[in-house]
Amino acid sequence: MIPWFSYDVVNLGFIKLQVWGILVSLGFIAGMVVSYWQFKKRKLSPDNIFDLIFWIIIGSIIGARFLYVLEYWRFFSGDYFEIIRMWHGGMSVYGGFIGATIAGTIYLLKKEFDFWAHIDALIFSLPLGLFIGRLGCFFIHDHPGIETDFFLGVQYAGGVRHDLGLYLSLNGLILFLVFLLLSRKKRFDGFYAAFFAIWYGTARFLLDFLRAKDIFGADARYFNLTLAQYLSLALLIFGIILLFYLRNRPAKQ
Repeated sequence: MIPWFSYDVVNLGFIKLQVWGILVSLGFIAGMVVSYWQFKKRKLSPDNIFDLIFWIIIGSIIGARFLYVLEYWRFFSGDYFEIIRMWHGGMSVYGGFIGATIAGTIYLLKKEFDFWAHIDALIFSLPLGLFIGRLGCFFIHDHPGIETDFFLGVQYAGGVRHDLGLYLSLNGLILFLVFLLLSRKKRFDGFYAAFFAIWYGTARFLLDFLRAKDIFGADARYFNLTLAQYLSLALLIFGIILLFYLRNRPAKQ
């Protein structure tokens, strides 16, 4: 069992920084470093990465906030200015995925770059970014789960519970290590995008069954599944289709 702790704010005296925001920012930075390494390894021009990641970050922030506000509208309808107070927290990973995908796709198609080679270079970094960013969720415990006697359970007030922030962080770390192992062999372009979709979609779908239902602000269920679980199923199916499509398409001449 993990004893209760909470690290919400780092107080530097002249400024207070949100721990969640710090770790999400560090996740973005780590992702940029890994993507830069992947660009060079794949002999893609690293000069393209900064413009590409800039638009992806913008898209992910807008998408993450939009879907979060949409899902938890009941908490914003009384104070519309809270929508733009992102430093208070409240971002949807799936919203970030969608926003980043739209922004990145538009940029790559407009520039006529090798689409799947660039996508894989970016996707390779995503698990590490999720590992670091989700630690922020764990430190503030904003994704409590159902009660448990599991050894990684966290001692919340009233009982020991699963902590989805911890599990999702560990999921990111494990997937990044798997990517490193898989990279020892050359893969077709788009492989990591498809593999990520299948892995993350499956993991997130299963982990959300551990999400708490008996607390204030618990995720809404639609036919006993969360919105994230429906999006996870869609991501999983997309990943399977993408894997078969890319694996069987004609080789480049």
